[in-house]
Amino acid sequence: MKSKIVVALAGNPNSGKTTIFNNITGARQHVGNYPGVTVELKEGNCKHNDTEIEIIDLPGTYSLTAYSAEEAIARNFIIDSKPDAVVNVIDASNLERNLYLSLQLLELGVPLVLAFNMSDVAKSRGYEFDIAKLSSSLNAPIVPTVGHKNGGMKELLDAVVTTAKNNHPPQKLIINYGKEIETEISKIQSLIDINPNGTSKYDSRWLAVKLLEDDKEIAAKISSHEVTEQAKASGGGIEKELDEHPQAIIADKRYNFITDVCNEAVKSNEKKSRTLSDIIDSFATNRFFGLPIFLLLMYLVFQLTFTLGDPFMGWIEEFFVWLGETITTFWPKGSESALKSLLVDGIIGGVGGVIVFLPNILLLFLSIAILEDSGYMARAAFIMDRLMHKIGLHGKSFIPMLIGFGCSVPAIMATRTLENRRDRLATMLVIPLMSCGARLPIYALIIPAFFPQQWHAPMLWLIYVIGIVIAIFGAKLLRSTILKGDPVPFVMELPPYRIPTLKGIMIHMWERGWLYLRKAGTIILGISIILWAMTSFPKKSVFEKNYDGESAAAEETYFSEINELGKTIGISAENNSSILVDAARAELKKDSEQENFYEDEAGSEKAENDYQSTITRLTNSESGKTLALFLETKNKINETNNSFNETIEESGIEEGSPEFQKLEEEHTAALNEIEKNSPQIFSATVQYLDVIKTKYNETLVSVEQEKQSEQLAYSITGRIGHVIAPLLSPMGFDWKIGTALIGALAAKEVFVAQMGIVYSVGEADETSQDLRARLHDSYSPLTAFVIMLFCLISAPCMATIAVTKRESNSWKWALFQLGGLTALAYILTTIVYRAGLFFNIGI
Repeated sequence: MKSKIVVALAGNPNSGKTTIFNNITGARQHVGNYPGVTVELKEGNCKHNDTEIEIIDLPGTYSLTAYSAEEAIARNFIIDSKPDAVVNVIDASNLERNLYLSLQLLELGVPLVLAFNMSDVAKSRGYEFDIAKLSSSLNAPIVPTVGHKNGGMKELLDAVVTTAKNNHPPQKLIINYGKEIETEISKIQSLIDINPNGTSKYDSRWLAVKLLEDDKEIAAKISSHEVTEQAKASGGGIEKELDEHPQAIIADKRYNFITDVCNEAVKSNEKKSRTLSDIIDSFATNRFFGLPIFLLLMYLVFQLTFTLGDPFMGWIEEFFVWLGETITTFWPKGSESALKSLLVDGIIGGVGGVIVFLPNILLLFLSIAILEDSGYMARAAFIMDRLMHKIGLHGKSFIPMLIGFGCSVPAIMATRTLENRRDRLATMLVIPLMSCGARLPIYALIIPAFFPQQWHAPMLWLIYVIGIVIAIFGAKLLRSTILKGDPVPFVMELPPYRIPTLKGIMIHMWERGWLYLRKAGTIILGISIILWAMTSFPKKSVFEKNYDGESAAAEETYFSEINELGKTIGISAENNSSILVDAARAELKKDSEQENFYEDEAGSEKAENDYQSTITRLTNSESGKTLALFLETKNKINETNNSFNETIEESGIEEGSPEFQKLEEEHTAALNEIEKNSPQIFSATVQYLDVIKTKYNETLVSVEQEKQSEQLAYSITGRIGHVIAPLLSPMGFDWKIGTALIGALAAKEVFVAQMGIVYSVGEADETSQDLRARLHDSYSPLTAFVIMLFCLISAPCMATIAVTKRESNSWKWALFQLGGLTALAYILTTIVYRAGLFFNIGI
């Protein structure tokens, strides 16, 4: 007796197959790919009594005639892997259609167990089953189950173990297809028996029926020319004689068999009253209400995914900031260690920037699981199918494309709701054309910099619409060229509404999240390291400008202005230096020394003590009281300003709001109170803080930014930017834009930060007025528009590429997306830019 058995779980979509799989296996499951293809197979394990059971959840399919990769895989797994038992999960409330797959499995002669799922729904609709008679007619055990209530699972496993351990092979079901077809089946079968040629593992009658059904995958396995010619002749003869294709006749005979069986063993007192599902559908699929209800639900999905996910994303960001700071403390402060930079900037920064999407992914798939398990997803496809069908996509494609406006990563993962591989690939390839949230900072930087206020909304609307239009044409092109295929028979089923099980939706949600972390994370780690190395190396040792000299000159100017300020408050200069300058020198020395130590290190404390000693000595000298009052006033002003800014930041109060105005009034009152003590000292202190020191700090930052810009230009990324500059010139781009675009491969929003570096304005964001001004001075509105256009269409971020590879299980499609969108962006951007120059628009 076997102590371990392999069981295949088969069934129609929406039959509750996944719910039963989750009930039996729980968390003991993982997802793999069928060898050589991109269709997934779920595998799970459980133990029943003394038997270990490995369960393979096959793709949902209505038939074993291989119209799609899913159907072919379900059939091939059963034939090639020869599981010990096959469980066919049937929607008992829709018995006759579901039994069509059962008949095909019985014709294969597999050890079969029928799970009559949703038996409670069938009963509520007035169906009564004679299980014994049905089981006898179909020669297979039948177990009533209620998947969403975990009902019948023990009985189902009992039947599975008994069937799997039965030493007698099951008898194949033979359906009489009528005299004409049976005659032709015999002709083909006899030739197959004579010339097996590698088809010995298949039953010859089953092969003959498949050939008459024009099953192309089976036909490809037949190497005998005589057999294939006979199949063509037989098919043509039947169609000529009966005026109908053999495939339709065979299907009709199967349904006749099912009807006869059901007439004998099924009693129907079907209630004519409208069910709850019918009542809901009168609104959910209504021609007037259906679309608004769908859009409302999609809005709620967006709210759940992106609004509710924001706090969790913030916590993850804070964690990675803390982790980076913690790792940094392993090196002396100010260290320029390459290993530290790799860990903090490359690995933690890169991978952390992608893991931050995890809350969105979990919440998105929580929403999708609820929509699918409740039965609404089929209605959504029904509502949108007519529109999406016109561009060559399935109705379900609309949902991932809509999610793409938030983020392409969860949107591409959402294509798993599409059963057909070609639909899934076409959808995931065009999703990056939806303007995701990461592109918004680019638009928010450029539009205000180049276009008047009244044009802001129209320009943003235009760029979004362009993406949608290109996506529509792109999908249509893909489905009519490289993803072209024989049309798959479209079956739209509206299952009854039901309450999703918590266990089912949690497993579905975590499964997707774990796959994202495990698979995408590894690819992203590699890309992060590469991009870090490209922007960090080689290091430049000799610079074109004397940046140290510029910093020293700024320092001398700083002290000179402080000296003049001292005179205004009665602090005279001795030996061309007042004690106010000495205090400023001591402060700079303290800050310089403390840059080499962390706060809790002895060196930092020593620098602070030395500074305080110097200040004590200076305040005890001539004019010391004035200096002490100046320093006290400076500290009070700084404390007041810091308190005001921290309150605004922590509370998230928006400028211009009543709360902000109240705080601003309190802040002004606090400053006025400080001013009362000594108006002259207060005025000089403000002059020092707001003008002299601010100008000095800005000069130092500007010098450091110029140095960073020169270093970036010297790096691999900068050199590539210079090399590709001639290639970019037809689009109106220079090396600076090219360098920023390379950095944006990590994440689209990085484009803004990279432009801040190359234009020496520091850590800029989309609201940076300095960067907007530099861009406005450097480029025309036409160039600004084509920058946005290129960022819209071109290569998506590395997370999107990684997820495309994961979801398609092929680097081919990921690289096709990367290269294809970049090429498309180059061509369209060049055309738009050159047309703008020709017609003198925006230059």
